[in-house]
Amino acid sequence: MPETSDTSVITLLLVDDHPVVRDGLRGMFAAAPGFEVLGEASSGPQGVELAAELAPDVILMDLRMPGGGGVAAIAEITRRALPSKVLVLTTYDTDTDTLPAIEAGATGYLLKDAPRDELFTAVRAAAAGRTVLSPAVATRLITQVRNPRPVQGSSASALSARELEVLTLVAKGTSNREIARILFISEATVKTHLTHLYAKLAVNDRAAAVATAYDRGILG
Repeated sequence: MPETSDTSVITLLLVDDHPVVRDGLRGMFAAAPGFEVLGEASSGPQGVELAAELAPDVILMDLRMPGGGGVAAIAEITRRALPSKVLVLTTYDTDTDTLPAIEAGATGYLLKDAPRDELFTAVRAAAAGRTVLSPAVATRLITQVRNPRPVQGSSASALSARELEVLTLVAKGTSNREIARILFISEATVKTHLTHLYAKLAVNDRAAAVATAYDRGILG
């Protein structure tokens, strides 16, 4: 007897600031049975709002987008307890990208050079709630767990995930107002995070915080 096929359709939301990438993904999933793309977003904040409106099974999320990054969007989706699973699809596999994304609540992490069939399999796994990691990312995470980098100097406690997000944006020259918009927090909260990370790094200003973070390997 032939095997019964699963007729359920996995719904998707594409979040990427490059229209060509979104078009390619939409065409790829349209040509494959069992998938339906419900919508597209070009920034993290727009992705969050569409996720709340459309409730897709899986969100394919890029990380670095001019209108608001993926890590902050993932954290907001997690905070709102939206049902969608987030599968990061990006070109970046550095520690400063992978760890914050997973800590924020991403179900999986793939690189954009993944073969088409691997991407389909990953989306199905994410929809089922299973963790999916590209081999390169899995290796980085294992290395990080086995050999964590200590925060040196007068600070005994490591930066929190949110403090690291703020510090990463500071290193890119982002203003407090823009950081607040990207991370969905108030400027007062940004200043509080800065005060805490200054204390942990034993510095007094933004430039010294960034320099110290690079020196200690906190920013890769």
